Amino acid sequence: MADVKKEVPELECENCGTTSELTPVMTYVHQGEEKHVCTRCLPMLIHG
Repeated sequence: MADVKKEVPELECENCGTTSELTPVMTYVHQGEEKHVCTRCLPMLIHG
């Protein structure tokens, strides 16, 4: 069986604009809206 790489859309951090190609980007939902934040900006999101 051949290895098939799943096509994953490139995500962009809504705070700093970095892409998932450069830094891990996580998806979260706030007030019913899906948003994206990179691991560098996550502490600012958590701690304000």
